[in-house]
Amino acid sequence: MERPRVWRACLLWAALVLPALTADRLGMNEPRAGWQQAAGLVVLAAAVAVSRRHPLAAFALAAALSLAAAPALFSVSYGPALGVLALLLGLRADGVRAAAAVFAGVGCIGTARIALLGVDPAPEWAVLTGTLLFGCVFPWLAGRYWRQSRRLTEAGWSRAARLEGEQRIAEERARLRERARIAQDMHDSLGHELSLIALRAGALQLAPDLPDHHRGAVADLRAAASDATDRLHRIIGVLREEDEPVSLSPPGETVEQLVARAAESGLPVRWDEMARATPEPGGVAERVLYRVVREALTNAARHAPGASVTVAAAREADGTTVTVTSGRSPVPDEAAARTAPDSAAPPASNAPAPSSGGTGLQALRAAVTAVGGDFEAGPHPDGFRVRAYVPDQPAAPAVRPSPAPHAPFTHARRRVARAAAVAVGAGVVLVGGAFAWYAYTETHSVLSPAAYAELRLGMPDHDIAAVLPDRTVRDAPVDRAPAPPPPGSDCRYYRASGELLVSVDHFRLCFDDEGRLVAKDVIPRAGQSQRPFPREEFAQ
Repeated sequence: MERPRVWRACLLWAALVLPALTADRLGMNEPRAGWQQAAGLVVLAAAVAVSRRHPLAAFALAAALSLAAAPALFSVSYGPALGVLALLLGLRADGVRAAAAVFAGVGCIGTARIALLGVDPAPEWAVLTGTLLFGCVFPWLAGRYWRQSRRLTEAGWSRAARLEGEQRIAEERARLRERARIAQDMHDSLGHELSLIALRAGALQLAPDLPDHHRGAVADLRAAASDATDRLHRIIGVLREEDEPVSLSPPGETVEQLVARAAESGLPVRWDEMARATPEPGGVAERVLYRVVREALTNAARHAPGASVTVAAAREADGTTVTVTSGRSPVPDEAAARTAPDSAAPPASNAPAPSSGGTGLQALRAAVTAVGGDFEAGPHPDGFRVRAYVPDQPAAPAVRPSPAPHAPFTHARRRVARAAAVAVGAGVVLVGGAFAWYAYTETHSVLSPAAYAELRLGMPDHDIAAVLPDRTVRDAPVDRAPAPPPPGSDCRYYRASGELLVSVDHFRLCFDDEGRLVAKDVIPRAGQSQRPFPREEFAQ
């Protein structure tokens, strides 16, 4: 054990044994023999020594000492130690069942001792219950509440540090996402333009009046454009995350203008619109449809060169559906050959080119479904078809409510607070009732000094019954009696004053078998060495 812990343990032990050493000297009417006090000091020392690692055992030692001193568990000498060790039990022990079992065991043992050795079971059991609740359970609950508060504070600081780390990670991810968005925009725009360049080069390559040496240069230009498009796909595949939706930045032109520009570049595309089907320009729905059409036209130009393409827009009840249909390519193409899994399959299929990274259609599907739409892409009998439905009012992304921070700790603190309130209320009621009963019994067992002085030895019991109080003292300080009672006598004890919570003189009246008063003694209060009255004994 470290030196500071040793000093703290010694100070705790000194504080706990101080009431045991001074209770009787302060008039608390708890006289004990020297060996009993020494045994109590040793038990408290053992309880303090094991209180850190075994707080339950420390509390059990204090409870056993209190029960040995008083069957009702309450004593001024060991009550503070019992409460302090119960507080440490709640502060240092995790389990609840073990502590509850010890509390129940203390209650059962105390009840059995009261039933076997108690002189007035009803009030003693009330004192036992009140002490168990108010002096044991309530400090234990206070310790658990304190423990929960400390754990909640530590968890709060840990959460703050974790949130700071998450904030830094979120900022870094935001920078990476911005870079990926810029790269994706470059891919969408440059990839489309490179596809149109390759398309125009292919048309120029097939011109009948082009010289052969120019035809080779045009073929090289077309191959370079295709290679640049493939490299751009690979770069974007590295930068872009799989679950990142397609960029929805403003396109700068409408879908109809996009189709017209592709047709001017030599792509055999036809625009088919039904009753102004495109959504409001500049909106999210129009941006999504623009991206869908551009990606579909780019794929058609790369994988099915020379094939006819139809872009159709149809108005639905609350949205717009765009369908891009491309036929089979009439001329062989390297990209189309790479796309088709075998010679019998159409050149434009659902599987993307190996160099593309396979992110185009996946990104479109994620973008369309994110706004509440539907997306379909796949081969059909005459080629390949892409269809997307986008509602006019895109659905907002569902936000899952986050749980309140530290909810388990907060609920535990509330449970402990409610249990503490119940324990306090029950303890106040029981302790109040026990004190009321104590006050009643103490004030109704008072024999005035004047009445005591008038009693004469040899008087029969029925003659002096009129001046005696209706109750006798149950916890008389017999250890301070000036002499043992006469052999075979029946002794009764009475208080000389009605003062409460202090030590007072007691009168002892002893009767023989015939009911005659054979001895009368004064038991002095704590701290008084001389007897205020001489002892009188009946001479047989």
